[in-house]
Amino acid sequence: MQKEFITLAFVVEQLRERVGIDVEQLNEVDWAAQRISDRNLHRPGLVLTGYTDLFQSQRMQVLGNTECRYLNHMDEQARANAFDTLVSYDLPAIFLTADNELPPAQIAQATARGIPVLRISAPTTRFMAQLGDFLEDQFALQTTVHGSLVDVYGVGLLLVGKAGIGKSEIALDLIERGHRLVADDVVIVTRKHNVLMGAGTDLVQHFMEIRGLGLIDARAMFGIRAIRFQKRVEVVVNLQLWDADEEYTRIGMIDDTRNILDLELPLVKLPVTPGKNVTVICEVIAMNYLLQHYGYDPAQVFAERLASRMQSKGKQGPQRSTEYFESDYE
Repeated sequence: MQKEFITLAFVVEQLRERVGIDVEQLNEVDWAAQRISDRNLHRPGLVLTGYTDLFQSQRMQVLGNTECRYLNHMDEQARANAFDTLVSYDLPAIFLTADNELPPAQIAQATARGIPVLRISAPTTRFMAQLGDFLEDQFALQTTVHGSLVDVYGVGLLLVGKAGIGKSEIALDLIERGHRLVADDVVIVTRKHNVLMGAGTDLVQHFMEIRGLGLIDARAMFGIRAIRFQKRVEVVVNLQLWDADEEYTRIGMIDDTRNILDLELPLVKLPVTPGKNVTVICEVIAMNYLLQHYGYDPAQVFAERLASRMQSKGKQGPQRSTEYFESDYE
């Protein structure tokens, strides 16, 4: 799923409250319900010169130092004609950056066309980067995954599996051990560039359903340290009932992946059997991922050690890991 549009009022509200950019409205137009449907921004320098063949008028327009000084160096009539070329299109909004100003006549031209003109003090490059990142997030691809997302040692583990296999119970045990819950039952996964970010729903947030117990509020019960509102999804842990016919990873040389929103994530098939401490194994999965991320792959190290032993012509068979016990009989 993907948003079709957002309103300009929402953009301005988020810029003020979440990004920390103060936005000043320069003209009186009814702009609150103005729709934004394009994630990209546009600087209409060439349009002001009269070239409009490739003009992306559906995008929000940004006038920085270059565009404003180009307009201000013109005489009044030439400036009016150049600006009229711009506002003759149905623009969603015009942003003036770096505290630039437009003459009152040009503000009046935009007002007559119902185009909002907004001003911010941030430099053009920084503002476009911040607003571009916000729009990228809003129009990013999203999907829902049935499972639990937990931050374990800084690694986002997505626990998936059949209903009733114990995903919420494992997540609850991880919280008890000091890790942090992001979402339970329904995880909304968003693709930002080549990264998958996970969050809960606005309705459920950090409530958890524990079979046989009912609903619990993890935030109220364990405190703010036990929850997160967002986390990168890095490893998928597929909980499965033990199946003798299924092939499970033994030494880590099988690289399974799961595709989510056209990105491949490492997949660990974890069989669940009575007496198995799945919570500890999830912690080990997270730590092993960190080791591999920083360049140490235990499976590869063991494979190289095994190959070296097989090629050697000396000792045969398994040997002690230490050559001498040093009179230590503990």
